[in-house]
Amino acid sequence: MSEHVLIRVENGTGFITLDRPRALNSLSLDMVRAMTAALLQWRGDAGVAAVVVRSTSEKALCAGGDIRFFHDAGRATPQGGSALLEDFFTEEYALNHLIHFYPKPYIALMDGVVMGGGMGVAQGGPDCAVRVVTSRTKMAMPEVNIGLFPDVGGSHFLSRAPGHLGIYLGLTGLTVGAADALYLNLADHFVPDGELPALSDLIDSTSGGGLREAIATFARPLRDSAGASALQANRALVDRHFGLPTVAAIMDSLRGDDDPFARAALAAMAQRSPLMMCVTLELLRRGAALDVAGCLRMERSVVRRTFEHGEVLEGVRALVIDKDNAPRWNPPALGDVTEAMVARFFEPAWPDHAHPLRHLD
Repeated sequence: MSEHVLIRVENGTGFITLDRPRALNSLSLDMVRAMTAALLQWRGDAGVAAVVVRSTSEKALCAGGDIRFFHDAGRATPQGGSALLEDFFTEEYALNHLIHFYPKPYIALMDGVVMGGGMGVAQGGPDCAVRVVTSRTKMAMPEVNIGLFPDVGGSHFLSRAPGHLGIYLGLTGLTVGAADALYLNLADHFVPDGELPALSDLIDSTSGGGLREAIATFARPLRDSAGASALQANRALVDRHFGLPTVAAIMDSLRGDDDPFARAALAAMAQRSPLMMCVTLELLRRGAALDVAGCLRMERSVVRRTFEHGEVLEGVRALVIDKDNAPRWNPPALGDVTEAMVARFFEPAWPDHAHPLRHLD
């Protein structure tokens, strides 16, 4: 179904290999559909005992959704909507749900860039997920960079990170590495880069039924190879600032802290959409009380509202289309964001019986 997704079954393992290296495997609708079709077919196939998701490129597993497509499709009709755009988010979030509850070992090799939509295809559920990171791993939920919010289940997995680290990641959009991923419980095993060829050979030669255990033998103590977690070291600082009730209070608190870690967080937030940082904070707080399906349904409604508003179209224009890195956020200042503006994003876009993800459980 997609020239950018290579699918095969060998030795009892279903392989999904993302092959769009020039775009860092950014997900298109065809790619989402190809992955979904394979996973649905293998779910009830006794000949497939495990699934491996990986990339043909060491640069990235997946850098997210195809934001150029978001921009073009969002501008095609009034209020930022098109049928293809609606289909993309509905089917991507349904794929994320399928992955989270997949009944067989779901192994994601998170080598290189794993951001946004890439996190959505890597974050399997706790019972069957095997998430491998390397010293090349660059992980983030950077949606606030483009006037969006951490979706693809981010309202679920970020809201369950230790302390207020999920809020820190959601509001800053900053990148973390393998040590932080393990501390955040967004990864299970660390494998040094130099051992990846051997790991790949092991995966190819091991039957699906024994794959999870075989991969675990390649896990290495990260402290010997990639250092300690910066987030763990700065946990108290993050909790002190990012546990405050509003984005304005968080930024005011950061301004009074001369620690380099705090200064870097403040500098990042100063570049983000004021409105979407406020929406993100509300999203993560709501997500903490919802299950996976509830989070994805909430995100699906919020993403509709985001394109109606147009903030994401402006963010992509500034970052990717014109590349002027000077987004004209609306409103431009944090002090201009009202509670009513934020609340608008959480008004249901459909009645419950018509929600495009109503069948998720």
